[in-house]
Amino acid sequence: MQLDSLQAQQQFHIRQRVRFMVNQYEVHSVAPDGSEGGVLAFAQQKRLAFKEQVTIYTDESKQQPLLGFKARQRLDLGATYDVADDAGNPIGLFRKDFAQSLLRSTWHVEQAGLPNVTGQERSMPVALLRRFVDSLSWLPYHFDFVADGQPVFSVVKKWGLRDRYIVEIQHPQIDRRLVIAMAVALDALQGR
Repeated sequence: MQLDSLQAQQQFHIRQRVRFMVNQYEVHSVAPDGSEGGVLAFAQQKRLAFKEQVTIYTDESKQQPLLGFKARQRLDLGATYDVADDAGNPIGLFRKDFAQSLLRSTWHVEQAGLPNVTGQERSMPVALLRRFVDSLSWLPYHFDFVADGQPVFSVVKKWGLRDRYIVEIQHPQIDRRLVIAMAVALDALQGR
């Protein structure tokens, strides 16, 4: 997919596929009727990696990388992840706010030319239930990402046997590759 076409997307569907030693994610466009459209990207994360790194490809063949994100440090508590295009050029970064995430997961997203974006679980009761009642860790969640009080994008985990997400983008300048990286990271890095 061409970058201009990807940047024009206002919504994505992301579906996780569980495999033996990797987590895989399919990123789909959304058809005019709201159903899942064609594949825009395909992500793969190795489990039990010493230093987190995820490559996102243009499709399942994994022939053409689209982008990737990689942890700067090995300790994951408040790690910063750099997001780069297929040539290694920086797109932006995201990092978990460890202190705020003790009760409600909070992430910060940065892209040059845009104000800092903060994403947080919308519902405090759901966040608390998912943390303190192990049998409820599967509960769906809703993250709102805002900058200066204005919505930038949201990620909603849907009910189902496999993890499925709907990503909606409100800010026209946010790089869709950075949004895809953050949405995949919500599942891959939080272990939910």
